[in-house]
Amino acid sequence: MQAARETVSFSVGSNGVVLAGEQAGDGPAIVLLHGLSATRRYVVMGSRVLERSGLRVIAYDARGHGRSSGPAVRDAYGYEQLGGDLEAVLNARGVGRAILAGASMGAHTAVGFALRRPERVAALGLITPSYDPSAAEAPDAFHRWDALASGLRSGGVEGFLDAYRLSELPERWRGTVETVIRQRLSAHEHPEAVADALEAVPRSRPFADVRELAAIEVPTVVVASRDEADPGHPLAVGERYAREIPGARLVMEPAGPPVHSPIAWQGGQLSKVLAELSARAR
Repeated sequence: MQAARETVSFSVGSNGVVLAGEQAGDGPAIVLLHGLSATRRYVVMGSRVLERSGLRVIAYDARGHGRSSGPAVRDAYGYEQLGGDLEAVLNARGVGRAILAGASMGAHTAVGFALRRPERVAALGLITPSYDPSAAEAPDAFHRWDALASGLRSGGVEGFLDAYRLSELPERWRGTVETVIRQRLSAHEHPEAVADALEAVPRSRPFADVRELAAIEVPTVVVASRDEADPGHPLAVGERYAREIPGARLVMEPAGPPVHSPIAWQGGQLSKVLAELSARAR
């Protein structure tokens, strides 16, 4: 393994927002895309395995998240805009083709971008995808997201946690989830923008039909989590993505006792999966 290079911060303008990011390492580029209400740290959780594996790691806060500014229009958080931000980062950093590794919202952003701009994608790491086009049609599809946005606006972190309903999780995971939520939300400079994103992103569609995933031709790994620990990212959705994308590999934590935390929560283990994916990129 190579020694990790110094991390360099950057900012990129994209359609009226300024995206804050960082880069470390040399070699083929891998771009890390975080989930809704998270920041750039919450993909590989600070692990340095990727840059030590010879990759150029680029990570940035999505619009309205972390240190990135929000758009002037409150609902401008659709996957078209998120994909445009990704392309702006690639252009600004001089990257022609990149490995894309995204968690949840980041996974959907990566998929949508790969379908629209396949020539710019070398491989895909899709971590706990949750977007299901058929489920998006349900009458109550957005109730939970709207409740989280309302809670964040009215009560800050505590309001968000009340709406999250930690009590519905198995007791063994509650403390971990609460700690991560508090850490994530404390990192946002513009919490009102995060609340806007909580309402807008789930109403956007990265693609219209799951069968569109069959058009993806690059090496792909899908990292799914079992429903007991992470019911918000159903295992069935990850399995469906892996079936529909030709040659995709499905990875998840072992089943049964002893109880394992999801690979998606383990930065070092997740990074090893992504490093293996990078070896298959072309």
